[in-house]
Amino acid sequence: MGNIQCKDLSLAFGDRQILENINISISDSSRCALTGANGSGKSTLMKILHGSLPPDSGKIIKTRGIRVSYLPQSGILHSGAALFEEAEKAFDYLQDWEIKKIDLETRLGTVTPGEGSYDGLLEDHHRIEQILLKGGYYDRKQAIEKTLSGLGFSLSDTGKLTEHFSGGWQMRIALAKVLLAKPDILLLDEPTNYLDLEARMWLQEFLAAYPGGILMVSHDRHFLDSTVSETLEIFGGTVKRYAGNYSSYLKKRGEELKTLISLYKKQQEEIRKTEDFIQKFRYNASKAKLVQSRIKWLEKLNRIELPQNIAAMHFAFPPAPHSGRKTLSAENLGKSYGENRVFSQLSFSLDRGEKVFLGGVNGSGKSTLLRIAAGRDSRFSGSITPGKDVAAGYFSQDIEESLNLENTVIEEIEEHAPNAMIPSLRNILGSFLFSGDDIYKPVSVLSGGEKSRIALLKLLLKPYNFLILDEPTNHLDIVSKEILLHALQEYKGTVLFVSHDRFFIENLATRVFELRNGRLRIYHGDYFYYLWKLETTENNQELIVNKTAADNSGREKREEENKRRNALQKLQRLEHSILEKISALEEEKASLNSSLHEKEIYSDLEKAGEVSRSIEEITRKIDEYTQTWEKIHEQLISGEN
Repeated sequence: MGNIQCKDLSLAFGDRQILENINISISDSSRCALTGANGSGKSTLMKILHGSLPPDSGKIIKTRGIRVSYLPQSGILHSGAALFEEAEKAFDYLQDWEIKKIDLETRLGTVTPGEGSYDGLLEDHHRIEQILLKGGYYDRKQAIEKTLSGLGFSLSDTGKLTEHFSGGWQMRIALAKVLLAKPDILLLDEPTNYLDLEARMWLQEFLAAYPGGILMVSHDRHFLDSTVSETLEIFGGTVKRYAGNYSSYLKKRGEELKTLISLYKKQQEEIRKTEDFIQKFRYNASKAKLVQSRIKWLEKLNRIELPQNIAAMHFAFPPAPHSGRKTLSAENLGKSYGENRVFSQLSFSLDRGEKVFLGGVNGSGKSTLLRIAAGRDSRFSGSITPGKDVAAGYFSQDIEESLNLENTVIEEIEEHAPNAMIPSLRNILGSFLFSGDDIYKPVSVLSGGEKSRIALLKLLLKPYNFLILDEPTNHLDIVSKEILLHALQEYKGTVLFVSHDRFFIENLATRVFELRNGRLRIYHGDYFYYLWKLETTENNQELIVNKTAADNSGREKREEENKRRNALQKLQRLEHSILEKISALEEEKASLNSSLHEKEIYSDLEKAGEVSRSIEEITRKIDEYTQTWEKIHEQLISGEN
């Protein structure tokens, strides 16, 4: 088994200690998430493990011959080669082995079997052949095409020069090369940063089946849960290991934090009392010894620290202004750029309070449709009509242009925050990754991601009743995403959003729109319902293909059995999820029914009407989920027989 070990590893930047006496081991079978607060040293540790950054002290011990590949967050540019040729460079390390193999074949041709050197040469040849086979050298063309396609490149892209690809696609090229190289250990720093939902799902499946070790930083919770079996947390310069997936880590860490917070509060109270005593008796000669002993106690005290994100607050939107029941209606929408038709004949409507996810592959027109819905694009056919008293707020990745570059971060937010929220702005900014002196930085010096977060926060602080959000989570960490998610779940207005974060989508969407081939498909259920409908359609298509298949070999039968078993397992998980949702909805319905008997509700016709409509909506959802469950249950019964 190959591995990388850190022994007593330490590193500081100036007078700030980043890592201190780290002792960890990553093997070629590890499946690790690396987590920690912003600036805790995650990327730094990865660079040290890769060998591109030397530590101040301690050492890295690697198993002889182990191959390690590293993907940084950003900053990789390619040029001078076509996409396919650039991807093929992932196999360059095998070319020397190919040359050695050819040389051995030449030498074997000059030696008679049975001679002293023949067996040794044959063993060397076999060993090199296994290296080439394991590295996929002979099948590299198919591997390159499959990997590039999985990461979103089209067949026509493969001949395009790499310098013609944008920054996000440059990082996809870098990711493709790292994956194709098949190292013993993959070090991936935010590999999903520039991937759309389809590419993330492909990468998730690739990593789940990857035969080597993985150490990964990611802000996509669903992605981590599907690919890792342990979590390493950097806190206070040290690393602690937690067994289980990322959600398991969060649960265990949450329990630990309760204890830590309790100890922290007790220590803070002791510190306060001690400081009060020192202040009170500092100039009292009779108490001088006692004062000095307490000063020394404070100096020697090992102070408990809380993680940066422990202060993350529960963010709530300003109350959404009341609007009509219909938020937006569209009839026969069409959009073209010259001869290029993006979509046509789109008709849909949004009701107040809905949270609608808009999905589709890259280039399907999602951002274009959001711009039209937000009133930012008037060059389209058909009609789009906002509801009565609808006030829409729109967020996109280029909205940062609306920022005042002369303001500091805190000034920019204060100018747009309701008066009632101004006392909470520091905490809110901390939740959006602006802590300490960051809030006094001029907006002009912020990175693109930081400006994007400021623009998003400005939008969220305004009293809108319709939010149109294009990739709102792109530059947020997991804690910030969950703060935003909880706020949107409780938000009483309507949300139409695009996102590539599966966990965010699963926990927010109440309905799904999908743009495909210029048309809009509407799914009257949440994201699990959407996936189930897709899978059902794909399974039906597979059945049609299988009926016409002529080859019934044993291998294909085994593959079909595996597919059947996997399909059953997916259906069982989906059935469990739907039953949980039905149970939760029934509890909510019972609670609302009870509230109708409360005087403050039944005596107010408007409130009573709101509750009654909520009950109707929940009843509709229960009926839909029940019908879906019945279909799944029938499939499970027929599949198990």
